[in-house]
Amino acid sequence: MSRGRLRPVDLARGHGLSTQAIRNYEEAGILPRADRTPHGYRVYTHLHALALRAFAALAPAHGHQTATAIMRAVNQDAIEEALTVIDESHAQLLKDRRTLAAVEKALRDLVPSGLPTPPESGMTFVGPLARQLGIRPATLRKWEKAGLIHPRRDPRTGYRVYTPADVRDVQLAHQLRRGGYLLNQISPLLAQVRSAGGVAPLEATLSDWRSRLTMRGLSMLTGASELQAYLRERDAGDPPNT
Repeated sequence: MSRGRLRPVDLARGHGLSTQAIRNYEEAGILPRADRTPHGYRVYTHLHALALRAFAALAPAHGHQTATAIMRAVNQDAIEEALTVIDESHAQLLKDRRTLAAVEKALRDLVPSGLPTPPESGMTFVGPLARQLGIRPATLRKWEKAGLIHPRRDPRTGYRVYTPADVRDVQLAHQLRRGGYLLNQISPLLAQVRSAGGVAPLEATLSDWRSRLTMRGLSMLTGASELQAYLRERDAGDPPNT
């Protein structure tokens, strides 16, 4: 890496960016302020190149907005603020991992329904379903009101009736509620189960989710390394202009 003067194009070329993007990054605080020539041209240095490398590594780990906040704080010498943002991002990744684990456990715990169902209709009613799960019928009605389940009404009696798909949704909601999840957190998952046509097609989705979480974790390691390299070099010499 050249330790002399660098043009915007020198920084842009190595990252597949435009020179305008480099100027935008400087304006956003991702890069420290550049000196200007007497004619007004920006002059970048190897420290700007390291800052750009750090941002490029942080973005896939934390997202563009969060990576911008980290670099802006660092370039304003607000290190504690930058570390807090990083900590919050790590905490979110841990939360996402726990959510995935809870979803996978809930899906594993789903068993083929042994619930008493009228053989002629393949449906069950609120009382037997509630007893099977050890919950109150009022809980099922609450879940219905919250939009988690959508039982139909028997046209002759007006009673709620639950299809096998409804029973599956109730079982999954029950497992997630036992895991401490709120109704508004459960609803999107049930919608995904319905759109996938059942639990089995979600295996690929869960595998992809797990892979993306792993990649985020590994990217965080790379981002931390590049950010440390930038900070070490910056603190070893004259600080960049701010």
